[in-house]
Amino acid sequence: MQNRVKRYILPGLIFQSVIISGGYGTGAELKSYFLTRGPRGALLGLLVTALIWAAVCAATFELARRWRAYDYRSFFTRLLGRGWRLYELAYLALLLISLAVIYSAAGICALGAGLPAALGSTAAAVCIVLLVLRGTAAVEGFLSLWSYLLYAVYLCFFIACLTRFGGGIRAALGSGQTLSGWAGGGARYAFYNLGMIPAALHSARFARTRREALLSGVFAALIAAAPALLLLLAMCGTYPAVLTCEAPVRALLAALDMPLLSAAFQLVLFGTLIETGAGLIKAVTQRFDSASAPSPARRAAITAALAAAGGAVSMLGLEPLVVRGYGGVSWVFLAVYVAPVLYAGAREIFKKI
Repeated sequence: MQNRVKRYILPGLIFQSVIISGGYGTGAELKSYFLTRGPRGALLGLLVTALIWAAVCAATFELARRWRAYDYRSFFTRLLGRGWRLYELAYLALLLISLAVIYSAAGICALGAGLPAALGSTAAAVCIVLLVLRGTAAVEGFLSLWSYLLYAVYLCFFIACLTRFGGGIRAALGSGQTLSGWAGGGARYAFYNLGMIPAALHSARFARTRREALLSGVFAALIAAAPALLLLLAMCGTYPAVLTCEAPVRALLAALDMPLLSAAFQLVLFGTLIETGAGLIKAVTQRFDSASAPSPARRAAITAALAAAGGAVSMLGLEPLVVRGYGGVSWVFLAVYVAPVLYAGAREIFKKI
């Protein structure tokens, strides 16, 4: 059973862990890319996202298995040749934006607990650095175990919102409001999140066959999309007022007035911020370890430098980073990753069928 979890489920748990970050966990990304298209438009957009994730993750994990390429330098050198550095530049830009969103969201968590925002941001940075320095096994273990806790708390949150705002959820979905742009929003959201795939590449090493690699990619999409679906449905309970909130989940927790649930959600959200940041930085340290002999001192320097750079970018604020920062890199990842990997995956997977 443990081996099956590693082959089929672990890649999805890690993928979900690195994409949830601050914007997803606070509801800011889901509001911007989905709910602004109407309640039903949001669900259709999420379906588009899940389908793209499934196709790209499946192709990526199978190519990684075939090529024995479990870090992004090795993988993208095979995929893009000399153009692999274009992906690296895009990934580093995404990493800094994501770290900035994480620090901003950690500050929001601290405010929710009655603490200074700077304390939350600093604590997140320190925890990320310490986890990365513990090594691959520690990162994988934390990401997978925390994901189970996240699902439990998100489910409790959804049930509480369904009990309190069930009428609003039914009314929002029953209105049938579907605004234009839902397909484009779902596609853009899928593209930039797929740029984080290097953080899950190392977990693809457990797949032994094509079937296992492909199924792990499909499961990754379902595992990553499920919490988003729960949050979107919960946010529909106060639609359209929720569109004015910078951190919609925090507003819902305040409306629920359930201190224990609020504390549990803030704790699990803070943990997801740590796992996202650690997973993203770990992919960079693995890239350098694959190019030369592993060096603990170099790994520590890279980790500290990236964590500090993310702090500088976080001064721009949460919503501008989510809307303009993530949106700006979406099309870059379509060109340097999504389109090439789908072409290469189809060619490799079906050439012997």
